[in-house]
Amino acid sequence: MPSFDKSKLPSRHVTEGPERAPHRSYYYAMGLTEEEIHRPFVGVVSAWNEAAPCNIALMRQAQAAKKGVKEAGGTPREFCTITVTDGIAMGHEGMRSSLVSREVIADSVELTVRGHCYDAVVGIAGCDKSLPGMMMSMLRLNVPSVFLYGGTIMPGRHKGKDVTVVDVFEGVGSHSAGKMDVCELSELERHACPGAGACGGQFTANTMACVSEAIGLALPYSAGPPAEILARDDYAELSGKAVMNLIAKNIRPRDICTRKAFENAAALVAATGGSTNTALHLPAMANECGIDFDLFDVAEIFKRTPYLASMKPGGKYVAKDLWEAGGVPMLLKVLLDGGYIHGDCLTVTGKTIAENLTDVVFNPNQKVVVQVKDALAPTGGVVGLRGNLAPEGAIVKIAGLKHIKHRGPARVFDGEEAAFAAVQARDYKEGDVIVIRNEGPKGGPGMREMLSTTAALYGQGVENIALITDGRFSGGTRGLCVGHVGPEAADGGPIALLKDGDMIIIDAETGAIEVEVSDAELSERKAQWKPKKPLYASGALYRYSKNVGPARYGAVTTQGAKDEVTCYADI
Repeated sequence: MPSFDKSKLPSRHVTEGPERAPHRSYYYAMGLTEEEIHRPFVGVVSAWNEAAPCNIALMRQAQAAKKGVKEAGGTPREFCTITVTDGIAMGHEGMRSSLVSREVIADSVELTVRGHCYDAVVGIAGCDKSLPGMMMSMLRLNVPSVFLYGGTIMPGRHKGKDVTVVDVFEGVGSHSAGKMDVCELSELERHACPGAGACGGQFTANTMACVSEAIGLALPYSAGPPAEILARDDYAELSGKAVMNLIAKNIRPRDICTRKAFENAAALVAATGGSTNTALHLPAMANECGIDFDLFDVAEIFKRTPYLASMKPGGKYVAKDLWEAGGVPMLLKVLLDGGYIHGDCLTVTGKTIAENLTDVVFNPNQKVVVQVKDALAPTGGVVGLRGNLAPEGAIVKIAGLKHIKHRGPARVFDGEEAAFAAVQARDYKEGDVIVIRNEGPKGGPGMREMLSTTAALYGQGVENIALITDGRFSGGTRGLCVGHVGPEAADGGPIALLKDGDMIIIDAETGAIEVEVSDAELSERKAQWKPKKPLYASGALYRYSKNVGPARYGAVTTQGAKDEVTCYADI
């Protein structure tokens, strides 16, 4: 077991010297020995709660991580942070809390570690925003850190097919269209989610789990095993041991998460047709490193990366299938061999991506991932857009779509509820472009996801239609759905100036999003425009709306490492 010099670690401020006797008395009260008090302190944080199945297996894995820390010479200190689970928050006021929770998670982990002077972090997260929130805190603190995904849910089974919760959201649309009776919908909802774990397709949680490996903050293969598989506990224990190795070698998150590492992460997202939410989360994480990496940088990587893994919702397979096929390392190996990622990026193993992949071979007896020569599409499953309707950009997932170009009249709604009610009543025409505005980071506030509306449309079987919003989409969204339109309506962006009937052009091949209205007309409308009255004037949502920045830069509320005066790891 290696020895550690506490004189250079943050925990010395609470454990070393006669003046810290009162502090040590608290640790004796919790049963620590003198030896344990003088070891490095590792914060083992999970987003455990009983809000949703995504999180209920996290505390079990935290115990295994603590075991690994102890065996490698550290003293683990367990704590929890919040999550807001999108599947339950979806389609109502609760969704305003979702993206805000990412910032609260990062802040709460930061404050806990700062307040107690922990030397390192093992972070375990299960649901959408808890993954980037946890990784943001690691990059902000810059102490040796290892991330661990809590694991995906096993697929449900209905009528002999694998199903996920997105099938239930789409079932609501099928029911409203008279294609599914209430008894079948009830059967579907009872079988879609069979146990613990995050939503099963390549939605936001599984996309960000893959990102954690690709960017180097998680151990190889650790994103793969479902939550209920006990192999997760093995990876948790290994993560605890790995973080002690990082302390010994003084390898920090910002040593790992370089500009090249963010490019690797974006390439992985493109190759899997992953969630559009990564175009928010990667810039937000980069901000914590002091790296400029905005929506357009993400989109540039998407544009040059082939689509290689047929994952739901656009493809055929769920996260469990990717794990059984060969996991994230096999897909990274395909990308590395094709020249689409940087092999020289450091990872939490202490080795580079290329070194981690040395012995990885392609499994020809699986159908989830294809070689570059057999790419499902020449460019990634996610595309960035720009034009006079979105000068600060927008984003659309096209994985599995045939309908990637559209020209149609705007059908404008101020908020998701009005749009959902119209869709449920089938109060729209094929060819329309449904516009949902005042749902951006500031104007929402909270940049709600529109899965209830998009899933209802898909369930109704409508293809010749498009939807645009300054809000977000779930990783489970499918159809021609454009999100993150910026500037948002609350800032007087062009989306705020649209009127019913304005002709809108979306072209995911060329990356264009335009409204056929002259600059002069838009200027005249802007002169007449008045911002919508805020929904909140107190509480966390109000504070968020006052501090949040544009979606293009990750919708962040802090200045990031560029303006950092003192790095926590160096206190």
